[in-house]
Amino acid sequence: MNNNEIKNICCIGAGYVGGPTMAVIADRCPDIQVTVVDLNEARIQAWNEKDLRKLPVYEPGLDQVVKRARGRNLHYSTEVDAAIAAADMVFISVNTPTKNKGIGAGKASDLRWVEACSRQVAKCARGHTIVVEKSTLPVRTAEVIKSILSSAQSEGTNQGPHKSFEVLSNPEFLAEGTAINDLENPDRILIGGESEIAVEALASIYGQWVPSERILRTNLWSSELSKLTANAFLAQRISSINSVAALCEVTGADVREVAKAIGSDSRIGTKFLRSGPGFGGSCFKKDILNLVYLCRHFGLPEVADYWENVVTLNNWQQERIARLVVQTLYGTIAGKKIAILGFAFKANTNDTRESPAISIIYNLLEEGAKLAIFDPKVKKEQIEASLGIMEETQLDPLQSKNINSISFEGKWESKNNIVEALEGADAVLILTEWEEFAEICWEKLAPLMRKPAWVFDARAISNVQAIKDAGLNIWRVGDGAEQ
Repeated sequence: MNNNEIKNICCIGAGYVGGPTMAVIADRCPDIQVTVVDLNEARIQAWNEKDLRKLPVYEPGLDQVVKRARGRNLHYSTEVDAAIAAADMVFISVNTPTKNKGIGAGKASDLRWVEACSRQVAKCARGHTIVVEKSTLPVRTAEVIKSILSSAQSEGTNQGPHKSFEVLSNPEFLAEGTAINDLENPDRILIGGESEIAVEALASIYGQWVPSERILRTNLWSSELSKLTANAFLAQRISSINSVAALCEVTGADVREVAKAIGSDSRIGTKFLRSGPGFGGSCFKKDILNLVYLCRHFGLPEVADYWENVVTLNNWQQERIARLVVQTLYGTIAGKKIAILGFAFKANTNDTRESPAISIIYNLLEEGAKLAIFDPKVKKEQIEASLGIMEETQLDPLQSKNINSISFEGKWESKNNIVEALEGADAVLILTEWEEFAEICWEKLAPLMRKPAWVFDARAISNVQAIKDAGLNIWRVGDGAEQ
């Protein structure tokens, strides 16, 4: 099979991975019809919006890619069965959250949506279909998919040729905020499979714009494990530099200088050495915990403990920042207004899944703070959904994640801009590295705050001297110098 034989692609799942990935494939392969399907009608409607500013996923450059391909060979639909039936290749790009109950609760992946998709493909596919795992999955998940598809393959059909399937693993390595560049100029494309013909069919699609030396071929199991371990290694670097940041603060060192020194070592490199409030997003924590579960399952408790500590330190960093705010503001923040700048887990995305802001905000609310939250890309409704607390609603003990908490006086409200957030605030806490937060004119805005006022910069993006000159106190993550 070659690229010319792949005329129709169906992607099940119109989220942060499926939507942008299929948009770029359609843009770069105009001869292939690409249909992204999802049962969420509101999401599909948003992908079809004429106003490209209303796309459900915010990624720099995504709107222009969609504009070029949508209506030509890029389609978004809720007609799942029809799209599967017409497809030569089906990508499974659905959510694989961590199980919250049952065997492996809190660590193992919940594969119900992957199984449901596999059954739907088995039912609706026609002829020969290549099924591609795009979701982040635990090792050996391909066996589950193959088992389900095999049952349909063996049954055949009375209305045409027997169905046949090949399963490939093609994990995504996207960084939110730079996803379009990551798709258009990837470090590598990883394709795992048992059928050379199927592997080359997918490789030839990517080969339309990706240099051949960047397209790596492995077996199924290596491909699945590579995704989990790639995220685990990146998250480990974040936890490592945050542990060093804490040490810098108490010894007088500067974590940025330390990171530059160690990053200049070619064996280490410079990436993922920026200290902050910890990692977030849909993958890092989920994938590490899944790796922990697999290690315990296969009798490797020491390995499991090692990787679990990466998550433990990440949680500690978020608790440390919240605790530092309380201690600095005279041991209590009950009734005090704190401006929260940033809710997305990183800049240049509107994704709030596992955002460090959520944990930190919960801790501050439990201390009774009045929070004014502003993020340029996250709307009030999304903040409410992520926190599970309505705006201006007093935190109820039953909602608290901390069963030992005794204070539930906190409230939060959404603000439209930085000025509204800072007005009357006792402190500012920067949690997302948006460029506009780095460019705040503190001389102009400092008079809006109640003195003595503090700036807590958990992203180390502020001009420290400008903050001091404006008469404000400053704490910056990883800075051991006198502040």
